[in-house]
Order: sequence, then structure tokens, then C-alpha cells
Amino acid sequence: MALRDVLLDELRDMYSAENQLVKALPKLAKGAQSPKLKQLFTGHLQETKGQVERLKKVFAELGEKPTGQHCNGMEGVIEEGKDALEKDEESASFDSGLIGAALRTEHYEIAGYEVCISMATTLAMPNVAKLLSSNLKEELAAAAKITTAGIPLMKQSAQEPDEQKKPKTGKEKYSAKKSREDEAKAAPDLNTSTV
Repeated sequence: MALRDVLLDELRDMYSAENQLVKALPKLAKGAQSPKLKQLFTGHLQETKGQVERLKKVFAELGEKPTGQHCNGMEGVIEEGKDALEKDEESASFDSGLIGAALRTEHYEIAGYEVCISMATTLAMPNVAKLLSSNLKEELAAAAKITTAGIPLMKQSAQEPDEQKKPKTGKEKYSAKKSREDEAKAAPDLNTSTV
């Protein structure tokens, strides 16, 4: 497979990811309890819509269509955000969970844009690299804003009293089971003596 084809696959992945976020960000904004966090998610939604438009320009520059690939990675990260929204909490701890989900989303995008920019640069596509760099700068700024907004929320959360644990939901039990399976599968390949 030629590098240009790999780049197209990566770009289609990013296009799908951004479109999925256009649908997910309003739910995060609605679910957030902190007004600052609500504002950040709403503001990033507008940026994300602009990123979709820039990606369309990238595809036009390449003479290709943007569709044709679903981003399973972003789907999984968004699912984690949904899990955070389903927590039955009314405290700063709830928003701390949303911050974690939002930062995973941002870092997924940052990694995707960085690799696409590297490929476009290698392929001597300066216009493509420039458009993608604009998206990357917005993602880096969004991650920094979310981190900054999270500091006082996490400090507040740390001051909250521990609540009595509620029984695990079916989804939480399933997740715990999968985690144990992951650990068991990895155990033979881990060499704990080097840690």
C-alpha cells in the first residue's frame, strides 16, 4: 500500500471521528454539571464543526471523497464518555469523570492529526499539512483548556466525603470481567522483574 493510500485511510478515520464528536459533544455539554465545563464542550463543538470543514478541504485538495471508513477507535472513546455520563453522581467527581473521557478524546485526535501531518509532509503536500496543523492546534488548545478546567474540579472532588458504594450495574460487572480477562491474557507476556 502506498503512503498516499495510508494517509487517505487515516484522514477518513479522522473525518469519521470528528463527525462522531459533532454528535457526542452536545451530550457531554448537557451532562456536565460545571458551567465552565459546559462552556468548554459547547465551544469545542463549534471548533469540531470547523475541523470537519477543513477535512473536507483536505479531501478536495487530494481529489478524494471523505467518506468510506468508520472510526472504531473514536467510537470506543465516545462509549467511555457515555459510561461517565451514566454515573449516578451529583458532585465534582462526576465532572472529573467527564474530564477524563474528554481528554482521552482529545489525545486520540492529537495522535491522529500528528501522524497525518507527518505523512502529508513526507509526501510534500504543504497545503494538506497546513490545514491539518490548524486542526491539531485546536485539539492541543482544547486539551489544555480541559486540563485547566479540571484542576479546581478535581481539588473539589478530593474534598468530598466518600459515599457508600452502590451495587455494580450489569455494565460495570461486565467491564470488570473483561478487565480480569485482559489481565489474565497479558500475564504470561509480562515480566514483572524488570519493573
